[in-house]
Parts: sequence; structure tokens; C-alpha cells
Amino acid sequence: MLNREEIERLIKEKGLIDNHINLDTQLTPNGFDLTVCSVFEFDTQGALDFSNKERKVPAGKQIDPQKQNPQDKHGWWELKKGAYKIRTNEVVNLPNDLIALAFSRTSLLRIGAFTQHGVWDAGFKGKGEFILIVENPKGVRLKQNARVAQLIFQRINETGHGYKGVYREK
Repeated sequence: MLNREEIERLIKEKGLIDNHINLDTQLTPNGFDLTVCSVFEFDTQGALDFSNKERKVPAGKQIDPQKQNPQDKHGWWELKKGAYKIRTNEVVNLPNDLIALAFSRTSLLRIGAFTQHGVWDAGFKGKGEFILIVENPKGVRLKQNARVAQLIFQRINETGHGYKGVYREK
């Protein structure tokens, strides 16, 4: 697993993560905190099959954050109990010898919510998208750019078959 210094070096030298807000704040001793760019409600049914030929991923309805005061730079999302799709500010650029795993930040757990993630495959390039589950019966408030998930990075034997799926940014 990579430590803070190795992650910082890869960010600065290889562009491992672009579009971060504050590198020093987002780097952790053994990972990197991801921040919320957009929140979506699910508004249609999804479908998944073996070959992905019949896969239907709901685009979702974007929820606009609300500013408490007109002079505020950032707004808040008021989220009721339920499932939401989160899109990150950060763009992750994994080389073919590195994978990432994401976990909920413990601060998010303490307010009654958690995130669910898949493996970030070697070769993936793009913004992160994952599920936020709000279990707090009173809901949660998220401010724009809140840090909600932490990525950790693991070296693997380099693969010649990095991620080439539909979620890869060109």
C-alpha cells in the first residue's frame, strides 16, 4: 500500500490525481480524500446483465446545492434517508501497475451515512462515481467539496490490459 509521500510524489510527477482542491488537506497518512462535486437522485430503474449489452445505468437527476446566504461560495445538499450517486471533483489517473480501493471516511460514518465502491482498476482514468447511503433517519447535510471517501493505492504486477470500459475518460 502506498504511503502519503509516495502518493504525493505520483500526484506531482505523474498526475495520479488531478483537480484536487487542497493537496495538503486531502493527503492522508496512507491515502487520499475524495470530495463531492455532484449529487444525483436515482430517477429510473437500472439493469445489469452478464455481457453489459443490456446494461442500463440511470443518469439520475442532479440535485442542486442550496446556499444559506447569497454571499456564500458553496451550498449544501440536504439529503433524506436513501441512496444517492456521488461524482467527485477529482480525476484519478491510474497507471497499469496500480489499483485503488475506496472507503467511507469515518466522519461520514459518524453522521449516519456511508459510501459503497467498486475496485478502481489499473488503467482507469476519470472522475469517481459511487453510492452514498444515508441511514440517519433525520438525514444528513453535505457541503459542496466535502471530503466523503478515502482512496488507498496498491501496487500490482503491471498489466497490459488496463481498464478500457465505458467509464474511462479519454
